Amino acid sequence: MKDGYNVNKSASIQRYPDISSFCEKITVINHHKNKTKINDIIKQTDETSSDINYDLKIIITIPAFNEEETIENVILRIRKSMDNTKYCYNYVILVVDDGSGDETAEIATKAGAIVYSHPENYGLAETFRTEMKLCTALGSDIIVHTDADGQYWSEQIPNLILEVEKGYDLVLGSRFKGTIEYMTGIKRFGNKAFSLLISLLTRLKISDGQTGFRAFTQEVAKGIQIMSSHTYTQEQIIRAAQNNFSIKEIPIHFTKRNNGKSRLMRNPFEYAFRAWRDIIRIFLRKKLKRKNNFN
Repeated sequence: MKDGYNVNKSASIQRYPDISSFCEKITVINHHKNKTKINDIIKQTDETSSDINYDLKIIITIPAFNEEETIENVILRIRKSMDNTKYCYNYVILVVDDGSGDETAEIATKAGAIVYSHPENYGLAETFRTEMKLCTALGSDIIVHTDADGQYWSEQIPNLILEVEKGYDLVLGSRFKGTIEYMTGIKRFGNKAFSLLISLLTRLKISDGQTGFRAFTQEVAKGIQIMSSHTYTQEQIIRAAQNNFSIKEIPIHFTKRNNGKSRLMRNPFEYAFRAWRDIIRIFLRKKLKRKNNFN
């Protein structure tokens, strides 16, 4: 892992929901404040063979629940992809363990991640809220979110980061614009239905509103407080559009899961029902607020 985040080893695993004390043990080292524009970096890199020290503080965050079979490989691939990119990013990998009963936290720590563990299983939405609290408290410039199962290729993370550096606030990795090795018919239908609804509500062309592979600025993390009881994916997109944050999709490769099964989503049918309900609530809440402000 590259210099930029100095991690106290005693803070590698924190099993209590005390975010303040957890963050106090992690010191973010600030370098020079002048940031080079992305075009200047590309030009400079083309002219020289040396790496450019790009002063960004990036947190790559992963929610995990009983993912001992996959988490190590995911973390190691992230480290390799970030260390091999032509830009020298200051980054840290943060795993939020949602009360796993296996060795997820221990394995993630040994692989080089910082781990914050919930005392029990809270679910995906609460885990995402914890991720955002930690990332904003640690002062990250860019937050990258990916999954613990390895279906999103870690080698694509630098592509997300570059798009944020070009000026986009929220960058989504779209499976449907890229390639999908395997996805059940039910999931494919559900993803397309949700994406169509999100597109209608936001007046944007969103091909993959369910993707867990995304990058965004600290302003997005601070400005959008997720209210859903079970997920974050659709709500973040809808509310980002409502708050005039710029959104872009890029094509990604989505692979088949080789080990275990998804555990953060307990019941897909219950998830679908609640997601549809929450999407409508989010849209109506914003519409009602605008009406009240107008009156």
